[in-house]
Amino acid sequence: MINVLVVDDSAFMRKIFSEKINSEPGLTVIDTARNGEQALEKIAELKPDIITLDIEMPVRNGLETLKVLRRKHPALPVLMVSALDNRDTVMKALEMGAFDFIPKPSGSISLDIDDIEKELLAKLKTGASSCQPAQNTDKSHITLNERAELNGEKKKTLSRKGRFPIIAMGASSGGPRAVKQILSSLPRELPAALAIVQHMPAGFTTSLARRLNQESALEVKEAEPGDRLKPGSVLLAPGDYHMVFSENRVELNQRPRRWGVRPCADYMMSSLAALYDKRVIGIILTGMGSDGGEGMKAIKEQGGYGIVEDESTALVYGMPRTVIETGAYDEILPREDIPARLLKVIERREN
Repeated sequence: MINVLVVDDSAFMRKIFSEKINSEPGLTVIDTARNGEQALEKIAELKPDIITLDIEMPVRNGLETLKVLRRKHPALPVLMVSALDNRDTVMKALEMGAFDFIPKPSGSISLDIDDIEKELLAKLKTGASSCQPAQNTDKSHITLNERAELNGEKKKTLSRKGRFPIIAMGASSGGPRAVKQILSSLPRELPAALAIVQHMPAGFTTSLARRLNQESALEVKEAEPGDRLKPGSVLLAPGDYHMVFSENRVELNQRPRRWGVRPCADYMMSSLAALYDKRVIGIILTGMGSDGGEGMKAIKEQGGYGIVEDESTALVYGMPRTVIETGAYDEILPREDIPARLLKVIERREN
């Protein structure tokens, strides 16, 4: 039985969340808390397996509570709960170590909880059973010379040819933090284009793209129809739209969800593999679910290269495990080793 602590300042939301969670086999709400201060006391006493944590609360809000939790209870999975207009705050919570979030469909008190019930229950089960403690992956195993090049301390630029490599990256739970760490370690003059699918609702990918653009040397934007892949740039699939490529240009569609998600990494990766064959380098990072396995298989079948994040750094290992089970990869690497290895793969594929 997975013991859940529900933390929300709204009595209505505490009641509704508790009813939904208690109705699901394998889940039970052991208690509720109306603010962060009360939550910290109950966590120390009850030792829940996972908590839902509202962002906007009196006394001690969600971010303040999360900061304490990362220090005192680093292994406790935290599922943030946020109104749709708190997007930047959600991004910060994910960077701080929350494994995922649930958006409130229509504000702090919602009668539309049925819209997110399935997602809530699935994330609670996944988070409690497969979350790893947040890792400090800022330290890398790469050499000092490689670190200097990645940070732009040297002016070396890899040779750029017309047939530049394409990096196709997929992530879900824990992904914003993982993607940020990888992109921030890549040089501005990267001779490869990146396309990324991060499972997120509409609107939240806009905030994520903006933060990634500010915190990395690369040009990052939320993809729009007609956008082109180009070296040194990153296109992020918008929430609620599948992103595929045709003739080097972005196409967005709202085909049915695949694996319960939209955008879907499988669709993006498969379209890139069909267009660019061995030029594609696929990367699957932390995330719940099965997305990515088919896409990585398509990349490998066309002669591309595949990298999977190691379980030691992945917050949730569903997506990486799916790829490993298909055998559609070349290497399994801890997150801190991926940027340096990526540069070496790019160099090899340019020559």
